[in-house]
Amino acid sequence: MTTQRFDGHITGLGTASGTRVVVGIWDHSPYGAFADAMVERPDGHRVLLAPDERIADLVSATYTFDDVRIVPVAVDGWGILAGPLEAHWTPGVRAPIGWLLQAVPGPLGRLEAWARLCDPIARRVMPGVRTHGTAGQGRTEWYAASDAWRVEAATITWDGKDLGPLAPVDPPVRFGFGSAPRTPTLTRVTSFIRDH
Repeated sequence: MTTQRFDGHITGLGTASGTRVVVGIWDHSPYGAFADAMVERPDGHRVLLAPDERIADLVSATYTFDDVRIVPVAVDGWGILAGPLEAHWTPGVRAPIGWLLQAVPGPLGRLEAWARLCDPIARRVMPGVRTHGTAGQGRTEWYAASDAWRVEAATITWDGKDLGPLAPVDPPVRFGFGSAPRTPTLTRVTSFIRDH
């Protein structure tokens, strides 16, 4: 049984056009530092934009997509350029949940038992959000969020076309066992995937 750990940030963004974007910027992982983007178009078509085959295999084995693309991925501050996607966002004030997350001691917050305990609470407080679930292929995944900020502005384009102003992540994205928060949010998170 092995457990992989990923430390970084996840940003969930909605647009007025209906496209929703979830960006992972991972500073530390078994694969080194990397970033990827999961995009759900207004018609429900789900696209993974990954920087190489290893990351594409990992993420597509963990979440569900209709299209997986390997593209150059570059991070620029709070922004990403990944093939057809260009997104830049501005974090704002700490979200109310961020203050609560900061109060949880790190070692406790990273325990799988804690994630399992928090899961029903997270679902009630932030509909669609999950902290514990399946990662596919008999694996388990859990999230240990340690801070969160509201996103106050974003510019998002697809193939050079502006997708409109920032909007709620609605309807919820359907990549895995949970969605991003409805309110566009930047979350500091440690993610764990355990093989059985």
